Amino acid sequence: MTTCCTAPVTPRVKHAATLVGLYQALADATRLRILAILAETPEGPGGELCVCHIHASLGVSQPTVSRHLAYLRRAGLVAARRDGVWMHYRLVRPDDPVVASVFDAALHALGHVEGTTRDRSRAARAALTSPPPAG
Repeated sequence: MTTCCTAPVTPRVKHAATLVGLYQALADATRLRILAILAETPEGPGGELCVCHIHASLGVSQPTVSRHLAYLRRAGLVAARRDGVWMHYRLVRPDDPVVASVFDAALHALGHVEGTTRDRSRAARAALTSPPPAG
C-alpha cells in the first residue's frame, strides 16, 4: 500500500468517468508533448503559451495542434484565452485530489522523457523570438 492509501482519510474519486477521461487524454503522444510544454512555459509554471508557439515547437501542423488542444480543453486539463485571432493555453490542475495526483505524476514523468527538454526549448525560443502575429 502506498502512503496515499494508508492516510486516515483516503480521498475517493467521485466518478470513475473522470479518471477514465484523464487517462484517455493522456493516451496520445502529441497531447503528452503539449502538456509537457505547458507545464514549463517561458513565463514559468502556470504560464500560458500561444497556439502558434506550441505548433512551432512540436513540428506538427497547426490544425493537429488545435485539435489536440481542443481535446485537452474538453478534458478540463487546459484553459484557453483568446487574444485577437490567437488562442493562448495554460494548464488546469484537476479539482479532484485523486485525479490531480495522477495528473501531477504524469507531468512529473514527462520531465524525464528524452524529447521533453527539446520541445520545451523550442517553445521557449519561439515565444521569445516571435510574438504571436497580429490578429
